[in-house]
Amino acid sequence: MMSLIIILGVVLILGILYMIFRVGNLVSIAKGGVVDEKSSTANKVNAALFIVFMVGSLGLFFWYSFSHFHEYTLPVASVHGKHTDNLFWITMWVTVIAFVIISIVMFVFIYQYQYKEGRKAKYFPDNHYLELAWTIIPAIVLAVLIFTGLRAWNDITSPASKDAEVIELVAQQFAWTARYPGVKDKELGKVSYKLIDNFGNEFGLDLSDKHSFDDFKSLELHFPVDQEILLKIRAKDVLHSVFLPHFRVKMDAVPGMPTQFKFKATKTTQEMRDELGNPNFNYELACTEICGRGHFSMKMPVVVESQEAYEAWKAKQETWLKQNPGYLEKVPAALKEAAMIQAGMQKDPGATVAEVKQ
Repeated sequence: MMSLIIILGVVLILGILYMIFRVGNLVSIAKGGVVDEKSSTANKVNAALFIVFMVGSLGLFFWYSFSHFHEYTLPVASVHGKHTDNLFWITMWVTVIAFVIISIVMFVFIYQYQYKEGRKAKYFPDNHYLELAWTIIPAIVLAVLIFTGLRAWNDITSPASKDAEVIELVAQQFAWTARYPGVKDKELGKVSYKLIDNFGNEFGLDLSDKHSFDDFKSLELHFPVDQEILLKIRAKDVLHSVFLPHFRVKMDAVPGMPTQFKFKATKTTQEMRDELGNPNFNYELACTEICGRGHFSMKMPVVVESQEAYEAWKAKQETWLKQNPGYLEKVPAALKEAAMIQAGMQKDPGATVAEVKQ
């Protein structure tokens, strides 16, 4: 390894010395020096090499992009995902076309206007029509791209329908936690960051709100297929980012500023396994905001299933209050009985709070 480093160092030094020599020649020419035959020949060779480089690099760029397309694109599994993918590829084609045109013009100009004895550069101060063209045309193209993207953004962040399944995602170093509304009231209870503690109330559940009694916690994200999902997102410590690649969902989780994302999954986990021919495939939620040393491990399994399977899974989950019976003391006295019933803690109508906690 040391020998390789020494060889590379020697080659680099020789390259630098050669470039210094070439710069010296160019400076002398710029000052009115005579161009010798060797410099003229080298100039023609370099101009030709620019054209070779242009053709080779553009050819390699397009070959790799098309031949490896399947390796860097993921199947779409959401309704809005197809629309956002279309917007992405339209933007990509616009930028690629601009890139190719600029590259060709730049390298052809280098070749076309290489140094020739007796030829001087023409002074060309400005051209109003040319400047208007390269200002107005890009402005119109960018405005169209921005406004179509803004319309898609407004759609996925707009209020969800009344039938939407509302799920809360809470981010913290270095894990995701999901909160689901119970099967009885199907509505998430209120939360407050002031109520978060280190003893179990990681969501900051407000136990004075009756809708919180049957909420439950999950370390696995479940979605029903073909039903609108509203993800309510918040963070407890630093900036995180929700990323569900197959659903084209990406939204920052910001401390003190709740965010949300609305979408509809179109393929169950099993359907995606069949499509990819991979029986071990699973959807995944990942954090795409560097949030600390454990960022790499901040993942969460995702399951997309039929409505029937989803409802059956929800019915099996134990409520948060039942898992943390000590918090029953924080429920207002007038709501304690309702809380025990909603949370599935009361085995018989005559059970007391003390008996439930035991």
